[in-house]
Amino acid sequence: MAATDRYVAEIIIVPFNFAPKGYATCNGQLLPISQNTPLFALLGTAFGGDGKSTFGLPDLMGKVPIGAGQGPGLYLHSLGEQGGTEEVTLTTNELPSHTHNIPEQELSFPAGANNNTNNPMGNYPGTSSATPLYSATVGSGAIPVHASLQLRAAGNSAPVYNVQPSLTLKFLIAMQGVFPPRS
Repeated sequence: MAATDRYVAEIIIVPFNFAPKGYATCNGQLLPISQNTPLFALLGTAFGGDGKSTFGLPDLMGKVPIGAGQGPGLYLHSLGEQGGTEEVTLTTNELPSHTHNIPEQELSFPAGANNNTNNPMGNYPGTSSATPLYSATVGSGAIPVHASLQLRAAGNSAPVYNVQPSLTLKFLIAMQGVFPPRS
């Protein structure tokens, strides 16, 4: 492709793993202004560099491009701004308000026929509070036991992978070409 077929700073996406002649990988590298004056005139220091001797190329490695500006109901994004993260760890403040309803549970155990032993092993709870407290034989009644449950924090706060479905391709920027006219 001839340099006259593309604009300086034009970014293309390719499905191969090298930068052809006249292009550079969009990897955030710093370049000397003195050797890339037209490209610096368009990019400035929006993507890094000191603006005196160096400037940076956009770094699109592992990133998704987003349009500069602010659409209706959306956040403002400035040229060169970076954001987002591949992994996120949610805190309790980021979870929606919610409750866990656990109804009180009632369990019934068979009651003893009489209170005739103090040994709880292999015996049944007695039917009265008199001593001995246990019974060696089962009776016809039941003893209700009310149980309450307590919820505890769970999880290990591991980060969650936060990347949309994607396809990895290579972003290249034109180092030479026609300087784009302003219209």
